[in-house]
Amino acid sequence: MSTFSRTPPTSASAGTTRPPHRVRRALARTVADIERRTPVDRDRAIDGLRALALLAVPTGHWLLGGFTRDDSGALHNASPLSAFAGLAPASWILQMLGIFFLVGGYASVLSFHRRKGSTGQWLRGRIARLGRPVLGVTAVWAAMIPVLHILGVPHDTLRTGSTLVIQPLWFVGVYAFVTALTPYCVRAARRLGGWAAAPLLGSVAVVDILRYGPYAEAMPSWLSLINILPGWMFAYQLGVGWGEKRIGRRGAWLLLGGGAVLFAALLVLFHYPASMVGVPGQARTNAHPPSLLVLALAAAQSGAAILLRDRIARWLRRPALWGPVVVVNLCAMTILCWHQTAMLAAAVPASLAGRVPGLTTAPDTWAWIGERLAWMPVFAVLLVLIARYARGFEAPWTKATKARRAAAGLLAAGFAVFALGLA
Repeated sequence: MSTFSRTPPTSASAGTTRPPHRVRRALARTVADIERRTPVDRDRAIDGLRALALLAVPTGHWLLGGFTRDDSGALHNASPLSAFAGLAPASWILQMLGIFFLVGGYASVLSFHRRKGSTGQWLRGRIARLGRPVLGVTAVWAAMIPVLHILGVPHDTLRTGSTLVIQPLWFVGVYAFVTALTPYCVRAARRLGGWAAAPLLGSVAVVDILRYGPYAEAMPSWLSLINILPGWMFAYQLGVGWGEKRIGRRGAWLLLGGGAVLFAALLVLFHYPASMVGVPGQARTNAHPPSLLVLALAAAQSGAAILLRDRIARWLRRPALWGPVVVVNLCAMTILCWHQTAMLAAAVPASLAGRVPGLTTAPDTWAWIGERLAWMPVFAVLLVLIARYARGFEAPWTKATKARRAAAGLLAAGFAVFALGLA
């Protein structure tokens, strides 16, 4: 996802305790090193938007995902949105997959044009970078489940944890499939510009009319699955058009204004669910698969991102802001794959101890919101500690034998079967 070196620059050995002034000096040296190693032509705005979208994923899952603890001590998924519908607008801010796909399309088209080998070689390289971390986290969890069971973790807790870990990984499969269509997206953008994304929006609109309109009861349950590809490909196609310089400020204003108007109309006139994420107990969901409301939000976000690009680039000329953006981009797939594990690393031991406010208590009081906010720095620290080791899965597996890769694949497949409730 990033063309930086896959080894973050460091100025000190990990795990050493130091006085605060030495830590500050070490951080300053690291930030200066990152700035020095950044290519002059690096598009900082794109990296900044990607980092923002990436950080929105754990923030949203940690804030809008809770647990309940039953009498046996097992954890079950719960959401504060079930009790507090007024929190739904927070999901409008935290749902930034539209930005992620926009930036992904932009970066992919530039990488596609710079490729030195064949299209197939380019595609295999990009998919391998997506697949290695996914294979790593699922294989590790497959090995952990029997150990945790022996240590006394309830079966229902293991099932809940597995569901949370695999939940964000659907994105990787969709993103990989969309990436494979990049050559066709480039042709469409060169021919139609930003309007190449319009048929994708139209397709989702038609499916929504069928599944929510007057003939909804006669429609088959699988109909909504048609929205998966065009729904998430919409922003990617916009990103390709942007990368091909076929979307300028006029198009960006059209996306921002049109997306905002459509979003409001769907909420007020057509009574779409306000939450951009699934809420337990609700019959309809916007996210899985994406509804027209998701595309409206993605259009507005894309327009705003294109309009703010130059300003974001100027902000990120400051080394203190640019340094964290580089680190987040270097750990992109690690953050995506392991952030739920970081939350579970706190919640599972707590569930064995009892009811811990904001962690194993039901998210049905306003006090829980404050308690969960207090836990989020803990989750972040745990994610950093996990990433120190898990980030190795992002690098090419040059030392892994075929037998080890096959074992990892079998473990990952077994974990998927367990997490999806197929065994």
